[in-house]
Amino acid sequence: MEKREGLFERMVPHQIGGYKFKNPKLLRQAFVRRSYTQENGGENNEVLEFIGDKALDIAMVRYLSEKYGTDLHIQDKIPEAFRVPQEPQEFSCSLSEGELTKLKQKLVEKKTLAARIDELDLAQFLIVGKGDEQKNIAEVDSVKEDLFEAILGAVALDSNWDFDKIQNVAEVMLRPDSILDNGEEADYVGLIYEWEAKKNGCLPYFMYFDGTPSRAWYKLEEHVIYDMNQSTYAHNNYNHVCRVKLLNDKDAFESYGASRNQARRAACKLAYKYLEKEGMLFSIRDEIDDPNIEDGINQLEILARRGYFAIPEFKYEETYDSDGNPIWNVECHIEEKEKFFAATASSKKAAKKQAAYKMLEYVLGEDEEV
Repeated sequence: MEKREGLFERMVPHQIGGYKFKNPKLLRQAFVRRSYTQENGGENNEVLEFIGDKALDIAMVRYLSEKYGTDLHIQDKIPEAFRVPQEPQEFSCSLSEGELTKLKQKLVEKKTLAARIDELDLAQFLIVGKGDEQKNIAEVDSVKEDLFEAILGAVALDSNWDFDKIQNVAEVMLRPDSILDNGEEADYVGLIYEWEAKKNGCLPYFMYFDGTPSRAWYKLEEHVIYDMNQSTYAHNNYNHVCRVKLLNDKDAFESYGASRNQARRAACKLAYKYLEKEGMLFSIRDEIDDPNIEDGINQLEILARRGYFAIPEFKYEETYDSDGNPIWNVECHIEEKEKFFAATASSKKAAKKQAAYKMLEYVLGEDEEV
């Protein structure tokens, strides 16, 4: 139990944006289910869920209004030396009320919040009663959704409703840009999470600082790669700093942003570009240890479920030879691939295996050519 508590104390703050609780009991309470307090007494996270639900709504409305609307306070965010006179203006937004409502719903829906809790690996710390434990309740999406909201509710209360702090935690946990940008920019945070999980079976380690980005602000350290575009950071008042450390790798990566979420994105981009330059990224071939005809169908599905392409589709045609014996022709198609592969055999299963293996060889070979 002590080991688990120690992991909780080290891991959770870094996964929620580095927020430091003045009252650590609030953070623990966010993980306590009613089933536990029914058996053991004390307070649970149900009211924190209610509070966090409302806090998340406000955070996402603020995020959307800043992303798609005019910034009425832009001068306040620019260092005084760079400011220019600005006439008062009305607020305008590039999206309608209905469009904003749909986007907000997409950001806060159950499956989105549950997916983020999975990515942050926070459900492992839920404190539940014996009955819920037997039901493996920590794997239920609605329970993960509740946990996400309860954590944000705890932050809201602990910070006395400091909306800048609530916003930082909400955006770091949710990563709304990766949901709404539709592939306009690579999801570098997601890519770094995925790389670390594949490489070391764990989460990347994030640290957050606040301060003016300048060489004098920190002592340059060995094995830390900095994003040193000082003029850009100074002009945009980028006073949030994030450092990401990858396990078993000698280097850490540090960059800046106007928010902790933005700083984390920049640090992860710096890390990803480094891994790319050093040839350390995983390829599709790294997913399959032993490509073979017997496992080819399952191996194709593994690659599809890991996002390399759509689930393969098979087309079947049965004919007969002059003696009346069945001949099966099976085609393997993947939506993103122009080529398809066919195989013929006396059994449907054998033909399918052969067609799948031909496609598997093709998609793995494509990666080698790149």
